[in-house]
Amino acid sequence: MTTFFLAVAFFLVANVAAGLVRVIRGPTQADRVVAAQLFGTTGVAILLVLSVAADARPLRDVALIFALLAVVISVAFVKRGWVRAPGRPSGYGEGQDRLEGGPNRGDGRENRRTGRDR
Repeated sequence: MTTFFLAVAFFLVANVAAGLVRVIRGPTQADRVVAAQLFGTTGVAILLVLSVAADARPLRDVALIFALLAVVISVAFVKRGWVRAPGRPSGYGEGQDRLEGGPNRGDGRENRRTGRDR
């Protein structure tokens, strides 16, 4: 059974490597935020699988701390990258805010993928 858990842990590490490619290539800030969230979730999963494989209860405590830190990091990413639409007061309507670098930036630059203004 330990071999199975180690195989699952290696699969999760490969999942993190695939997420790293998404962080590097982008194309948007939202993709990078989701990939960073993937790191936190997968890191917790790896620690939980290894704690069961090695019967190490302290790893479960570390996994819980990582889960809490992943939430804090996600909030920090959103707070850092979130931009208000120009001229709109806080809380004005839905969909008025967007992530910086997203497809609907609203600055008049053309979107390379669709050819429409951002």
